[in-house]
Amino acid sequence: MVEHTLANMRDHLLALQEIQSHLGMGRTDAAAKIAETRLGMSSLGLHDAAEVSKYMPQGMQDAGTAMHRAASRFAITAQEAGVTGDLKPVFAGLAEVTAQCVGCHAGYRIK
Repeated sequence: MVEHTLANMRDHLLALQEIQSHLGMGRTDAAAKIAETRLGMSSLGLHDAAEVSKYMPQGMQDAGTAMHRAASRFAITAQEAGVTGDLKPVFAGLAEVTAQCVGCHAGYRIK
């Protein structure tokens, strides 16, 4: 379970890098798709979140849920930016996603 959880978190980090790369190239729709499918609420099945979360303290579960929700909100914001051209909300939304990661990693360690 530890290896599975670490693999999920590594994929989350890779997804963030891919999102940033797409944003740098102006591909907001591609960034949105990655955010939703790999980090957002739609990704819970992909990562076996229901099974993995059983072994996490409640605070860690809450941080994970907050990150997944923030990623789904980000995906919508990134799609909207494809129409409006306004990237400020996109970067604010991405900061909200990564803030959840930072908070969780600051407070928890897998043993």
